Amino acid sequence: MNEIPIAKVRSNQIGIVITLLIAIIAQMPWLIAIVWLVQVMTRLLGAGANTFVIILEPIAQKIYGKKETEAAELQKFNLSLGITFLSISLICLSLNWTTAAYIVAGAMALAALSALLGYCIGCTIYYQYKKYQALRKTTKSQ
Repeated sequence: MNEIPIAKVRSNQIGIVITLLIAIIAQMPWLIAIVWLVQVMTRLLGAGANTFVIILEPIAQKIYGKKETEAAELQKFNLSLGITFLSISLICLSLNWTTAAYIVAGAMALAALSALLGYCIGCTIYYQYKKYQALRKTTKSQ
């Protein structure tokens, strides 16, 4: 199974939280687009294309170490969830639903902050999704 160093994961989460908080507090919606672009580039090209990882990984390695990892499949799922939330936020912005856009971006920032603090909402959703898939598979075979 492919693994991703925890320092890369955490540096991305730190970058998301900081940038989205600035976007919301300073009312700078273009920062939401920047976070979206960083995440899409990561999905397409890998963590090496993630600006947050490039800038923050040296700091994250000092905090989280270099050995601990997380499952790549789980991180791809979480990344897809993040891109979805950011896309919804950008769609809201394009419709001039600014408050809704900031609420959705805020939910994304809270999810990333929650993961930094030890509870991964995306991981819970992933687990429930996998459980549902397994249940469907067993009921189809009966």
